[in-house]
Amino acid sequence: MVDLDIFVVGGVGVDTIVRVPTLPLPAQDTIKVPPIRQYVAHTGNGVAMGCHNLGLRTHLVDVIGDDPEGALVLAHYAQAELPFDYQKHPSGTRRSVNLVDPRGTRLSLYDGRHPPDLSVNPRLYREPLGRTRHAHISLIDWGRHVLAEATEAGITTSTDLHSWNGKDEYRQDFAYGADLVFVSTSALGHRIEETTENILTRGRARAVVALAGGDGSYLKLPDRPLRHIPAIALPPEQVVDTNGAGDSYVAGFLYARLSGKDWESCAQAGTLAGAHAVRAAGTHTSFITAEELDRVLA
Repeated sequence: MVDLDIFVVGGVGVDTIVRVPTLPLPAQDTIKVPPIRQYVAHTGNGVAMGCHNLGLRTHLVDVIGDDPEGALVLAHYAQAELPFDYQKHPSGTRRSVNLVDPRGTRLSLYDGRHPPDLSVNPRLYREPLGRTRHAHISLIDWGRHVLAEATEAGITTSTDLHSWNGKDEYRQDFAYGADLVFVSTSALGHRIEETTENILTRGRARAVVALAGGDGSYLKLPDRPLRHIPAIALPPEQVVDTNGAGDSYVAGFLYARLSGKDWESCAQAGTLAGAHAVRAAGTHTSFITAEELDRVLA
């Protein structure tokens, strides 16, 4: 029985947000900052929470630690009423320290902490995988197995390669194995069209979306030129924090796609969702509603 719209695999952690006066930081002993905040965050959390807040039937699984951060994660999902299954590992819960300047620009210090060969019991993901319309797989090593099983079962898949340079082998299984691929332009330079075309040619993707932050995004479809999707023009004072904006874009895009929209409309939905996210401080603290997206997409 298919009773889930989206199954999100991996990408849960805790962000510590430090608002700093400038980036890069000056070389001095002490810098006074506003109150330091903690948020349940990271990419899988952002996609899952975004989809959940858009009314999609969402399920999330990951590995966390038996630590205060893990307890924070569990309390967060209980309050949000987002179904979350997990396996505990002694390495602990992932975390990041993100420095955010007054323009909303961030520098993330990421502590992935899980060993690269971490394995999970397949029972963690097989049951919800068999109940979902779509699976979104984060860049975790055991996610490769989930991606392969989803493909074999005929379930559509997506992944976010983040700052892939188009060459790193670790992300190739995800780049060439998912039906829908998101990637940041941050490490691509002038190779955006080359890299997106390569993903389409070598892999199984039906569409590739390159996220360029304040410069918008790029949509690449088979046998069609790269199309630029402009960002929403926001006054500088409304750009509060860019943490999690890409994940909100992905959630908006998936919402539109699962609603039967064409690729261009999905990119517009993602753009709107990402623009909504940057107006709020913190990571994954505010998500666009289905009513707002539907009104614009209509």
